[in-house]
Amino acid sequence: MLWFIHGIGRLEDKLVTFKSKSAAEVMMYEEHARRILDLLHKDVKMGILTPAELPQAIARVEAEIAESRLHPVSEEVHRDVLAHHGEDWDDNEHEPVEYVSFATRAYPLLEMMRASKKEGHEVMWGV
Repeated sequence: MLWFIHGIGRLEDKLVTFKSKSAAEVMMYEEHARRILDLLHKDVKMGILTPAELPQAIARVEAEIAESRLHPVSEEVHRDVLAHHGEDWDDNEHEPVEYVSFATRAYPLLEMMRASKKEGHEVMWGV
C-alpha cells in the first residue's frame, strides 16, 4: 500500500517520499513535509530518523497534532484568506479550497514512525 497525502498544492511542487522497512512508502508535498521535518530539526531534501531518534520524534509530532487540534480556527482563517485573495492577492473569484488538517497529513508518517520504532528500523527520505 502507498500513502499519498495531497491537498492544496501546485503541480510544480516536489514530492518527498518517506521509506522504512517497517511500512509502506509515504509521499507528501515538500511544503507539507517541511512542517513535520522542521519540528524534528531535519532537512526536507534528505535525511534519516534512526531508531534511537524515533521516540522523541514521535512525541514531537504527537504534541504538534494535539496543539493543532486546539487551534483549528486559526488554520481555517489563514486558508480562507488565501482562498479569497489567491496567491497574487487579487479579489477576482473565490478559489475552492479543500482543507486537510495537520493531523490528517501527519498521520501516515506518524504510523510509519511508530512501526519503525517497534521493529527497530530507520525512516529515510531523499535517498
